[in-house]
Amino acid sequence: MKETIHIYHTNDLHSHFEHWSRIRDLMKERRLLHEGEGDEVFAFDIGDHVDRSHPLTEATLGKGNIKFLNEAGYDGVTIGNNEGITLDHEELNHLYDEAAFPVILGNLFDESMAMPDWASPYQIYRTKGDVKIGVLGLTAPFYPFYQALGWTVTEPIAELRKLLDELRPKVDVLILLSHLGIRDDEWIGEEFPEVDVILGAHTHHILHEGKEVNGTLLGAAGKYGNFVGHMVLEVDSSSKKILTRKAGLYAYEDLPETGVEPDEERRWVLEGQALLEEEIADLKTGLSVDWHAPSPLPLLLSEALMEWTDADCSLVNAGLLMEGLQTGAVTKRDLHHILPHPINPCLITLTGEELKEIISLTLNESWPALEVKGLGFRGKVLGQFVYTNISFTEGDLLVGGERLDPHESYKVALPDMFTFGHFFPSLKTKPKKYFMPEFLRDVLGWKLGKMKN
Repeated sequence: MKETIHIYHTNDLHSHFEHWSRIRDLMKERRLLHEGEGDEVFAFDIGDHVDRSHPLTEATLGKGNIKFLNEAGYDGVTIGNNEGITLDHEELNHLYDEAAFPVILGNLFDESMAMPDWASPYQIYRTKGDVKIGVLGLTAPFYPFYQALGWTVTEPIAELRKLLDELRPKVDVLILLSHLGIRDDEWIGEEFPEVDVILGAHTHHILHEGKEVNGTLLGAAGKYGNFVGHMVLEVDSSSKKILTRKAGLYAYEDLPETGVEPDEERRWVLEGQALLEEEIADLKTGLSVDWHAPSPLPLLLSEALMEWTDADCSLVNAGLLMEGLQTGAVTKRDLHHILPHPINPCLITLTGEELKEIISLTLNESWPALEVKGLGFRGKVLGQFVYTNISFTEGDLLVGGERLDPHESYKVALPDMFTFGHFFPSLKTKPKKYFMPEFLRDVLGWKLGKMKN
């Protein structure tokens, strides 16, 4: 005799709720179907379901996402960096207050190294045939960001070793919910054959039929709800050993239409927007944005960034601002609309010589039209760089009106997306301070509020 176990999994939805209606209905319908056939069904989300670029997620600080997961009947989740580092400490502490499922996470602790009340390092699920399924969860260790928010994130592989020693003897099947990325998942498969299944996330990779690595089956469903993953395990009822395993994906466009998708999507946007209608400023004159020429609002954002971080100078890219602001009332909804990115202010200290190199790179003529994906950026193109307290005259670079000293140290404020090494490789290893939990829109709102009267 054998027992059939169905595992559905999603990852990196990033609050793309335009796909949620079909995913939710698939989860509910498949559970009824499989349970009616006497099979076991489990559903897991592997993190980054939350993304504050959507107005409902922003307005509810992710709790709207948890309501959606409850409605779809998920059996467990782990967190991604969007849950972990785009909410402040208390907001994350209360994100899962109403969750009808466990949060499985083995490498996040508070500053005293106590595990948060809302998380557990693993869960054991028992089927009708008494197969014990152990599920672990790990998330990507964004060390400085978690530390700035009052958390201690630990090295995931070290935690995995400890948790496997504890959990593997207790279970028949072991599943890892991994918000670590495809390279780590492949390495874990090679090094830890005692892990039967890895459900992956973070790098948005797609494994249409899964991938077997040293006997471990990897699965991943891309991003944005474009796919839903489905694994099927057949387990011998007597020995509790896995007999067969297979993986596949359901493409969103192939899922049955629900008939309510456009209405639900519109309602969720409007609900979030309504909750964000809080006035923060009243502009006497509008502030325009041009991605390819100097314009007032990017310059104001750069000035605000310098003041907020107490820097000597600052730089931002105009493409961060999706639109300008009109004369009159400015609300949280407006700021969220024009600055949807989960990007924090950052302060970094550079020598004059290093700063000159960075400024020279920002003058690359191809960069303003560059389409940017990732790094927290939710816009379209990079846009032209603008500066505060940095100027050029007769071939010289000035900071605060004085000629740049190549040996002097300068405190430079910039969006955190530029510290990850993609645009400015030299900044990746420089000591830096991230200002959290504030996003760039919070800093701009603070600046506009000061202009209210």
